[in-house]
Amino acid sequence: MYEYTNGISGNYGVAAHPRSWSGLLKPTMRTSTEPKPLGNSPIVIKLGGALLDEPTDHAPFFQTLANFIQHDQRVVLVHGGGKSVDRHLQLLGHTSHKREGIRITPPEQMQEIAGVLAGQLNARLVGLLRARGVNAVGLTLADGATTTARKTEKFSFDAGRVGEITGGDANLIQTLLRNGCTPIFSSIAMDDSGELLNVNADEAAAAIARIVSARLLVLLTDVAGVKDDAGKIIHSLDRTGVERLTQSGAITGGMLAKVRGALEASEQSGVATLVAGWNDANVADALLNIGSETAAGTMFLPSKQLCDIGGSS
Repeated sequence: MYEYTNGISGNYGVAAHPRSWSGLLKPTMRTSTEPKPLGNSPIVIKLGGALLDEPTDHAPFFQTLANFIQHDQRVVLVHGGGKSVDRHLQLLGHTSHKREGIRITPPEQMQEIAGVLAGQLNARLVGLLRARGVNAVGLTLADGATTTARKTEKFSFDAGRVGEITGGDANLIQTLLRNGCTPIFSSIAMDDSGELLNVNADEAAAAIARIVSARLLVLLTDVAGVKDDAGKIIHSLDRTGVERLTQSGAITGGMLAKVRGALEASEQSGVATLVAGWNDANVADALLNIGSETAAGTMFLPSKQLCDIGGSS
């Protein structure tokens, strides 16, 4: 049983599917120096990729992010940090293993992983944004009962202390947002007995998007978006489009894993999901003008009827 409470009286559950990307986001023409609020529904942004390796090396990006947050206070951030975890475990003499894209998390490593994600990295992100005028608040997924979670059993192998979100409550997030704060969640959760769990950051972001009935879920990665055979960015995809591109061989290998992950995030959250490169030259406009038809990246739409793989540029 999955239970989600979005903290808004009389409005529980997942937001309705949009008829189109444009219909969902209501694009307006504006300059990057004049962003406009997108309404009361929050935007959930997941930070990932090399951006988290050394966040202090990417000051321009964090200034752009701060500018966006300061003009639309209803932003929730989620982060992972796999490479930072790998380095820390290596220093301790531990070996990291992944299977089917999942980090095997032995119980004896869980405290160290939590220390890196919920401690070092989360605090660093809070500091980077506070230095730029954002009232950031560092959190784990368990804080304020924002999520409930359990040890995952969805794999044919034992993944250790890997968790999956089973439900949640948006009250803490809504309280923070109403008071001008920006929550920053690490991907660390707890089970019912209070034991730590390591949750895939994309899955964590999708769960948060569902819990708060987000307007949009943004996954910022090292890739600029999904490309077609000609190397052009595809603006929007749904499951039918992904299957078509997979069968044609247009997406393979690592990109295929990213595409499937983004599609799963969209379908889990019921929210349109934008995959864009944090280091894309257009990322500033993509953030400050979310909803523009010229926005960077690929939009994954949760309804099969919304496939539009023809619009590449």
